[in-house]
Amino acid sequence: GAESWRDAGVIPIAATRLYIDPESPKNSRTIYAIGNRSVAVRENGAWRENPGPLPKGSFSGTSAGFPSDGGKPVIYAVSGANLFVSEDGGASWRSSSVAGLDAARYETIATSLNHPGVAYVSVSRATAGGVSVFGVAKTTNRGASWDFIRRETSDTPGAGMHDAWLTRRFGPGWGESPLGLGVAPNDPDIVYSTDYGRTMRSTDGGSNWTAVYSKEVEGGGYTTRGLDVTTNYGIHFDPFDAKRIFISYTDIGLFHSEDGGRSWFSSTTNGVPRRWVNTTYWLEFDPEVKGRMWAAMSGNHDLPRPKMWRTQNPDNYVGGVVRSDDGGKTWTRTTNGMGETAATHILLDPTSPKGSRVLYVTGFGRGVFKSTDGGETWTLKNNGLPAHQPFAWRLIRDRNGVLYLVIARRSENGGFGNAEDGFLYRSDNGAEHWTKIELPVGVNGPNGLAVDSANPRRLYLAVWGRRATDRAVDGGIFLSNDAGASWRNVLSKDQHVYDITIDPRNANILYACGFESSAWKSADRGETWSRIPGYDFKWGHRVFPDPRNASKIYITTYGGSVWHGPAGGTDSYRSTPPSSRSPKTRR
Repeated sequence: GAESWRDAGVIPIAATRLYIDPESPKNSRTIYAIGNRSVAVRENGAWRENPGPLPKGSFSGTSAGFPSDGGKPVIYAVSGANLFVSEDGGASWRSSSVAGLDAARYETIATSLNHPGVAYVSVSRATAGGVSVFGVAKTTNRGASWDFIRRETSDTPGAGMHDAWLTRRFGPGWGESPLGLGVAPNDPDIVYSTDYGRTMRSTDGGSNWTAVYSKEVEGGGYTTRGLDVTTNYGIHFDPFDAKRIFISYTDIGLFHSEDGGRSWFSSTTNGVPRRWVNTTYWLEFDPEVKGRMWAAMSGNHDLPRPKMWRTQNPDNYVGGVVRSDDGGKTWTRTTNGMGETAATHILLDPTSPKGSRVLYVTGFGRGVFKSTDGGETWTLKNNGLPAHQPFAWRLIRDRNGVLYLVIARRSENGGFGNAEDGFLYRSDNGAEHWTKIELPVGVNGPNGLAVDSANPRRLYLAVWGRRATDRAVDGGIFLSNDAGASWRNVLSKDQHVYDITIDPRNANILYACGFESSAWKSADRGETWSRIPGYDFKWGHRVFPDPRNASKIYITTYGGSVWHGPAGGTDSYRSTPPSSRSPKTRR
């Protein structure tokens, strides 16, 4: 029962998988350790390494199983264009291939632990009859021959693919070939596959595959089946209809529900530029005009995470603003004067005339754009901001019209006090000029800000900690009672706080969330904080009080969909809307 352990010796290779021979003596088990290039065997208490089949490179996928009549395991391995089989526990190898495919590349492979004659291999790309294809091939004779049982193209699903919404919305090419395969140990006809979007199951040996990540509901929408790996930024409630909800997602764009979250539909099918569909960062409703809304969209996802700008110049980011006057059914691009930019936030001035709304947008790497005609035209308003690619991330407006701008940090090395710091700016004149607010020494990762609705001089700052030798420092939540002239730390237990939310029903109650498996609540205007029990997803984004139920909150996440549960916590939270995929840097 794993209560105690004893040393079984040092494995001579960097093992990625371990298999125990079930027929070996209980007091001296034979162990097969599969590494990146070879197989090590522990037999009679001693380890030996069998040479692998690769002159160079490493395996991208391996799997093994033991024949029912005893003997050494059958091992399968793939590496690029190579497909290998060993029938003697890795002592010798032979090459295999899928007939009828040219220039085939293999991603991963899986066999049944107790039926190793059957195996499935992911074909990441190949050519068949001049057509580029991907999918799954199967052997029933230890790799002597293979059948291409699941053939897909970027636009055409396989004949036996019974997917939920993702293939219908984006096509098979969005999910691509399986990244993972799993075969039942006692029934080789049961096999699962996962890719960049779909989790599929076959119970008939791969002839038919059914989605297990999501399902269609009555009325044509979709909902989760509990396997949720989407990234989202906000959950947005239509001010004219409490049952109309939007979720701004990475990779799958904007989704909406007309029935309070029971079913979900894609909202980017009509009018959104194709290159912008990937990510919706934020949504803003007109509080006085039913159906009118604006969305900040981009083809560049996961901002402000550093992985997005390490290798791509923000000058080349795409995106902008779209407007809808029919509740998101259709959209119109409104970027005159803005051009292409990764628009990460949009803010409406509620005091502006409803016929000529004042809007502000953050362009990541560009700065702040302002419109005084409802988004028809835009002007860059960077007076006072850093000249070189300001990572404009979030905007906040207090009740008096003062604007605050969060500029995300560029540096990753833990240093501070330089041009790569993140910054907090303030404008008292509608973004015509910006003034930098000094942050405490060492604090250079502002990520979110909230302003007290009763006292606009009271600011709550969410901060991402800096890298130190063995931990993060100078992160958490900081409080100012003088509009940023001075600050004090009020939460340091969580060094990676993503954002802070003030409960619109009660300004004494605040929520916060971040990347340390926790969400936080304060009942005394941010003076003290307690962890919300029950929520434990590692990467949290924002907390949203449920407008239909004062005792509940929603939490958006990086890779865990949207969570919904009691504001005071519980033994368990549950994830809600349309399930899809794992975070991925897409082209």
